[in-house]
Amino acid sequence: MPAPRIFVEAWDPEYGASFQPGELTASKADVDPSIELPAGKWKPLAPEMRERAAENVAFIDGVRRIDAMVWIAESADVTRMGVCASYAAGVVAAGARAEIRNVAVRRGLFTSVTGLVPLASDAGTYEIESTTGTSLPELTTDLQERLRRLEANLASTVSNVDLLVVDGPLSTHHAQPKMVGYIKSHRVTYLDAALERTVHRLSAGERTPLFLTTTSWSRYSSYLKLDETKSHPWAGIVRLEISAELSLDEARGLVDEASRALPRYASTPHKDPRAPQNLFPIGGLERELRHRLGDHAFVHRALRVAASKSQ
Repeated sequence: MPAPRIFVEAWDPEYGASFQPGELTASKADVDPSIELPAGKWKPLAPEMRERAAENVAFIDGVRRIDAMVWIAESADVTRMGVCASYAAGVVAAGARAEIRNVAVRRGLFTSVTGLVPLASDAGTYEIESTTGTSLPELTTDLQERLRRLEANLASTVSNVDLLVVDGPLSTHHAQPKMVGYIKSHRVTYLDAALERTVHRLSAGERTPLFLTTTSWSRYSSYLKLDETKSHPWAGIVRLEISAELSLDEARGLVDEASRALPRYASTPHKDPRAPQNLFPIGGLERELRHRLGDHAFVHRALRVAASKSQ
C-alpha cells in the first residue's frame, strides 16, 4: 500500500483554510443543477477561446475594522454596547496595469442608542449608524451590511467595462449587468457528492455547468479552477455568482468571459498568502484600503481621548 502523500496548502493558515474538509454545511438554498446541463451529464466546461479576451476588467472590494468597543450610558440604569468602526471600499481597473480609480472611507459609531451626536476624534469623525442590534455579532453584521452598500454605491459609478468583479457573494444591492460575485473560500456545499466530482475534475480555466440557487432571491453559480495547483481537490477553486435577472444565455456568456479573464490575475504564493484565489488586483486594493483606515493603535488612542471629552 503506498504511503500517504502530503501537500502544503499555499493559503496562509492565519486566514483559516480555503476549504474545510468534513466541515462544509449544507446550503439552505434551493439548488437547481440542471439549468445549463442535466445533472446526469455534468462535466468540466472550457469557455470558447476568443482572439480578444476581456480587456476592461474592474474589481470592487471592501475592508472593515472594529476600532473600539464602546459602552453608552443610555440612562442611570441602562448601559448598551456599541462599536466604533472604520470601513472602506474601492474600485481597481486592471487593463495594461492595475490602477485604483475610486476609494471611499467611512467611520461610524454603530449603536441602538438614540439621541447621540457624531463622535469627533483626531482620527476622524464617527457618524452615528443606528442599528437594532445590541450584541457584538449583531453590530458586526450591521457593519458588514453598510460595507456592502458602500461597495454597491461604488459599483453604480463603474461603466464601459467588459467584466465587473465583486470580491464576495452578490447581494440584493448588486444589479450591474456585467457583475460577477467572486467567492474565494468554501464553507457551504451546494452540490451533492456526484456533482462535486465535476469540481474535482476541473483543469485550469475550466468551470462547472451553471446551477441556480434560490433563497429570498436567485442567482446563478459556477465553480472555476484558476490554475493547476495540485493538492486537495478544492485547491485553486473559486465560486462565481451572477444575477438570475439575466437570461441563461447572458449568464453563460458572462461566466465564460470570467473564466477566460480571471485565471490571468491569479496570485502566487510568494506574493500573496491567499494564493491563487486572492487575485492580484484585489490584493493590491486591499492593502491600499487598509492603509486608508489608518494605524489601529493611533485610531484607538484618538477614540479614547474623544470619548473622555464627551463625558
